[in-house]
Amino acid sequence: MGIKELLAPAEPVPAIRLGRVHFIGIGGAGMSGVARIMLARGISVSGSDAMPSALLDDLHAEGARVHVGHASDNLGSLGAGDTLVYTSAIRPDNPELAEATRRGMRVMHRAAALASVMTGRRVIAVAGTHGKTTTTSMITTVLRECGADPGYVIGGVLNETGLGAEDGAGLDFVAEADESDGSFVLLSPDVAVITNVEADHLDNYPSLAEIQDAFTAFAGRVSGMVLTCADDPGAEAVAACLDPARVRRYGQSRHSDYRLGQVRSHGMAVSFAITADHSPFGELLAQMTVHVPGHHNALNATAAFAAAVELGFAPPRVTTAIAGYRGARRRMEFKGEADGVRVLDSYAHHPTELAADLRAARGIVAGGRVIAVFQPHLFSRTRIFAAEFGAALGLADEVVVLDVYAAREDPEPGVTGKLVADAVPGGRARFLPDQARIAPVIAAIAAPGDMVLTMGAGDVTLLGPELVEALRRRHE
Repeated sequence: MGIKELLAPAEPVPAIRLGRVHFIGIGGAGMSGVARIMLARGISVSGSDAMPSALLDDLHAEGARVHVGHASDNLGSLGAGDTLVYTSAIRPDNPELAEATRRGMRVMHRAAALASVMTGRRVIAVAGTHGKTTTTSMITTVLRECGADPGYVIGGVLNETGLGAEDGAGLDFVAEADESDGSFVLLSPDVAVITNVEADHLDNYPSLAEIQDAFTAFAGRVSGMVLTCADDPGAEAVAACLDPARVRRYGQSRHSDYRLGQVRSHGMAVSFAITADHSPFGELLAQMTVHVPGHHNALNATAAFAAAVELGFAPPRVTTAIAGYRGARRRMEFKGEADGVRVLDSYAHHPTELAADLRAARGIVAGGRVIAVFQPHLFSRTRIFAAEFGAALGLADEVVVLDVYAAREDPEPGVTGKLVADAVPGGRARFLPDQARIAPVIAAIAAPGDMVLTMGAGDVTLLGPELVEALRRRHE
């Protein structure tokens, strides 16, 4: 299904009519969340993934029938009354997709399956090029702490629960809305947040204009309030296309309904104030601290605060709840410390995200250096943004660049991590395509007081424990 087809979607099929459900790629963050919700509701779930993982083990323990590898036999006895769920990363020649079509099964995109499990709930959806997972996690934390017992599906793992999805017993359901393939227009939320709109996923979208069109179409399906970041030009362009009565803005701009100010970093935390000129609660709505670093996380927390207040929760209670937020995995996640060197891990895989996390890292270290270990994600993104990646990585003191994590794409001639390494100013980057060499290099160059930040959407996250161990053993 392409972008144009998704911009005029059919209504999703209610979950009660899905029969047994099979997921291709069930081990992915988003797919596993929908599968977990269905399992909690007693739906028979099966699925496959290319590689074994802890998520597959968890789903098996919860009752799913899981397979490693894709094969038509994985569908078992599923037939015309049952459903296959796929994502845009699944290729048309996938044997399970072909077999489901042959059997006459219902074939459904992951976003439609997500929409089906949210039927009957008050849905809060978070969209944006960056900050979706963190903002979704913050809103979920606030609603949990306020006693709302929400359902949620996050493209990551919430540290407070150790889960990326729960059904919850309350009215509200919080979901991360993925714009990468345009499928978020299959959702019909009651309230939505749009954190920012930038050029990305240009393997699916011809240009930024089409990306903005997709976000505008998504916002047009929201039945209630749309909260947009007033500091982001792309989000402002979307907001300008909407009924002003349905838009609330947040950010540092003087046009913000929820205005962020007095931002101060304190190591792994950031404090700030939120004010409003026309509020029944008074001009100062909140003075708060959130225990994740960086100015971008102050913005994310302001979005979460605004969403909760718009849903009817009192500002003092929301402020206390946000103070209890302890992050999501792979979002500046602390992996360990050895010999005076801290190791953190970040999912950042777009130049803007790299720059935001490296600035946050700079605010954490006191006198030490920031060492970035970056793994580019997708050949198309590496080719398109090589120069921008290099400029962002220039914010680090030392840079190590791995080779491209291919994910769903075939290799492109001449497109490697070296394109990014060569674009880092000052010749401060090493291109190390052999991951076995990373830990010895880091152990050789990192000094007490430094921070090592692994960055990327691929398997670079697995390096964290290895780096900590190499640092621990380097004087033996």
